[in-house]
Amino acid sequence: METIYDFKALTSKGQELDFAQFKGKVLLIVNTASKCGFTPQFKGLEELNQRYKERGLVTIGFPCNQFNHQDPGTDSEIEGFCQLNYGVTFQIMKKINVNGDDAHPIFKFLKSKTKGLLGSAIKWNFTKFLISRDGEVIKRYAPTTAPEKLVKDIEEMLG
Repeated sequence: METIYDFKALTSKGQELDFAQFKGKVLLIVNTASKCGFTPQFKGLEELNQRYKERGLVTIGFPCNQFNHQDPGTDSEIEGFCQLNYGVTFQIMKKINVNGDDAHPIFKFLKSKTKGLLGSAIKWNFTKFLISRDGEVIKRYAPTTAPEKLVKDIEEMLG
């Protein structure tokens, strides 16, 4: 696997999403949780999504329950929570693991391309990855990095 476009994943509704369809787009991929201190970041992520989607930004959230069991709901409950409480319109995926042997292949790929505070491991919910239009992982952001702090990098990638 060379780029993000080589991967597929399931949406919260169980449909396969082929990342090849995002060629030429800038991707913002985030591991999310609905019962985390960082959960209000959904608001900022949706604001980025709305502000830049017409210019080519695609925001994708991957719920994860690995960090203190902060996303225990079903896939449909998680998606409903995001829409109801934060007006999320970007794609929410099926709940996955981001660390360990059974980590989703997309996150194995993302972690192999960028290191964080804990090396390749994901530290916590709301770790963010920004991927360029050619499918290369460009930057990894800590859970504490507010979505609005990504504006400069997103604008540079969108051109």
